[in-house]
Amino acid sequence: MTATLIACSHGTSSPAGRAAISAVVERVREMLADVPVAEAFVDVQQPDIDSVVGAVPAGAASVVVPLLLSTGFHTRVDIARAVAAAPGPAVAAPALGPHPLLADLLAARLDAAGFGAPGDAVVLAAAGSSDPAAAVDVAGMAALLAGAIAVPVTVGFAAGAGTRIAAAVAEARRFGAKRVFAASYVLAPGHFADVIAAAGADVVTAPLAPDDAVAAVVVERYLAATAQAESAATRVR
Repeated sequence: MTATLIACSHGTSSPAGRAAISAVVERVREMLADVPVAEAFVDVQQPDIDSVVGAVPAGAASVVVPLLLSTGFHTRVDIARAVAAAPGPAVAAPALGPHPLLADLLAARLDAAGFGAPGDAVVLAAAGSSDPAAAVDVAGMAALLAGAIAVPVTVGFAAGAGTRIAAAVAEARRFGAKRVFAASYVLAPGHFADVIAAAGADVVTAPLAPDDAVAAVVVERYLAATAQAESAATRVR
């Protein structure tokens, strides 16, 4: 039986943010026409991840793909707890980032916003987390983006540990930047996108979703996790 793909996002009170995430999930359904796809959340919205994983029929397999850009509390705790209590075989895929497709999407967002003049600087503006693993993931994403645009990329966070976005923007100006672009490393409109927009950058790019590149990463994460789970099951047998 084909494993159910459970697309688990944070949840938001923003109507635009909800629409963006739902559009990604719908695109995943189109790309995986033969796969059952369910939507779940770790906060704010319903249904919650525990309920969705628990509703998978006993004995049926499921793969939770975090619609989250970095490792953090929600992947390590909320999603891990739900997967551990699943009524059938269940695995959790890694967070979506870092990933080359997301670097290309960020680069395209910058290009659309007019990036590329002499003196332009880029701050990768992420939501942030208290989990050190999240900062490692964001640093990896910054390195991929720097490679894609051939310009150094610094990092700023809206919350959690690490340099705040406004401080990263100010630092870029101190080092001579004529314009500072905040590359929004958030999936959808909502609280963190608003924080990024208010952080003082000259130009702020749009959030990543909805975009086919995001859906493609979700599909890749699902297929890789499914293959890994099937391989493990074969070794057990």
